[in-house]
Amino acid sequence: MYKNKKIIAIIPARGGSKGVPKKNIRKIVGKPLIAWSIEAASKSRYIDRLILSSDDKEIIQTAKEWGCEVPFVRPAELAQDQSKTIDAVLHALRELPGYEYVVCLQATTPLTAPTDIDGCIEKCISANAESCVSIVEPEKSPYWMLQLSEQSILEPLLDAKYLTKRRQELPLVYVPNGAIYVCKVEWLIKSKNLFSTKTIGFIMPASRSLDIDTEQDFAVLESLCREK
Repeated sequence: MYKNKKIIAIIPARGGSKGVPKKNIRKIVGKPLIAWSIEAASKSRYIDRLILSSDDKEIIQTAKEWGCEVPFVRPAELAQDQSKTIDAVLHALRELPGYEYVVCLQATTPLTAPTDIDGCIEKCISANAESCVSIVEPEKSPYWMLQLSEQSILEPLLDAKYLTKRRQELPLVYVPNGAIYVCKVEWLIKSKNLFSTKTIGFIMPASRSLDIDTEQDFAVLESLCREK
């Protein structure tokens, strides 16, 4: 709990990954990818219940081995390539009512720290926000980005005046890093969206924002782990 609000955390992890087969249970320095998120959530000071939402027997078994509760098997219709994370979260909330806030944690952002999770929870509840999403400053600013016309002419994506600016002179921008989403349950059920016009952001460093989606990402993660 935080400020007397009951909080449930959900790790959605379906089977059938196309980019990297079985990536959620692939081991990095001896630890399955999904175990990293389970361990971080388990060390949260505020999460009252941590569960996995999955359709895959191997993912479910692995999550249980690492101490995560799996109270149900996700229906197949919510575990297709086109299925949305929000639908899996809403299904879990229907199965497990009674919570005021929900935390959605992605198994593919393994470097998320318990302090990131708790910081995002604190910010959302203290601000009485509908949702709070973890964000990171992008490596390349969109103010320097270009479009290519049909005639192969380079055109600025935004105002051309920024193209000659130094990075320090550009407006600060952020992108969701996919790690943490904290939402009011009542609002989420009504809106069926993790974002709103009143969503606030929780800034995370790039060093903890690695999102695993390709073989190259796994190589980067393994290299970072071995350096540590």
